[in-house]
Amino acid sequence: QVQLVESGGGLVQAGGSLRLSCAASGGTFSSYAMGWVRQAPGKEREFVAAIARSGGSHHADSAKGRFTISRDNAKNTVYLQMNNLQPEDTAVYYCAADQRMSMHGIRTTPREYEYWGLGTQVTVAS
Repeated sequence: QVQLVESGGGLVQAGGSLRLSCAASGGTFSSYAMGWVRQAPGKEREFVAAIARSGGSHHADSAKGRFTISRDNAKNTVYLQMNNLQPEDTAVYYCAADQRMSMHGIRTTPREYEYWGLGTQVTVAS
């Protein structure tokens, strides 16, 4: 129902910053809880951050203090600001959405999200 397209990935040096964007179309953006999930080669998909319809957010321990999720409903876009990137952050980052949430609901289990983008590669050089 909703289409998600990520952008903003790239190659950075350790300590650098990137801002990922996820543009949504084909649905009512304000009705979706949104999240960011990443997957490194050979590893399971890992929850990074999520934001509720209300704007409340939650970040994984690995992201807390460095990454910030936000949303702009007027632009149908969710963002992930990533600061002080480290080599262990190297992964494909996916945007995800779920309509089956209350105003304050947040999903932290990747497999429970309904919709996914195709991902954007983030590579951090040591």
